[in-house]
Amino acid sequence: MSMFTIFGVSGSAISSQAQRLNVVASNLANADAVAGPDGQSYKARQVMFQTVPMGQPGSAGVKVQDIRESDAPGRRVHNPHHPSADAEGYVTHSNVNPVEEMVNMMSASRSYQNNVEVMNTAKSLLLKTLQMGQ
Repeated sequence: MSMFTIFGVSGSAISSQAQRLNVVASNLANADAVAGPDGQSYKARQVMFQTVPMGQPGSAGVKVQDIRESDAPGRRVHNPHHPSADAEGYVTHSNVNPVEEMVNMMSASRSYQNNVEVMNTAKSLLLKTLQMGQ
């Protein structure tokens, strides 16, 4: 594996983790959302990653394969005075669990930071190699 391949692998991971962070931010922004006019509430989304092996065309690394919606039911709260309440007096909220999303955000952020550190280390090694040749 060449040193330049490391930049491709880390770069693809950084891009994928950035997408994951955007999805987590969207989930957290809609954690307290109630069902819309169509009766459907916001559903939490999760990023699915796929590895790209070194033998395939292009660079090795990771990519976002899919962004899937959770099948978990929304949280139902009895509040008959709410304008979005159904005939039984329940309001359907999103199925986002803020605690799980915060953990997901911390994991994505650390993965992002680790890949930035890998790129910085590879850059330092390449610079030292070039200095040795002078």
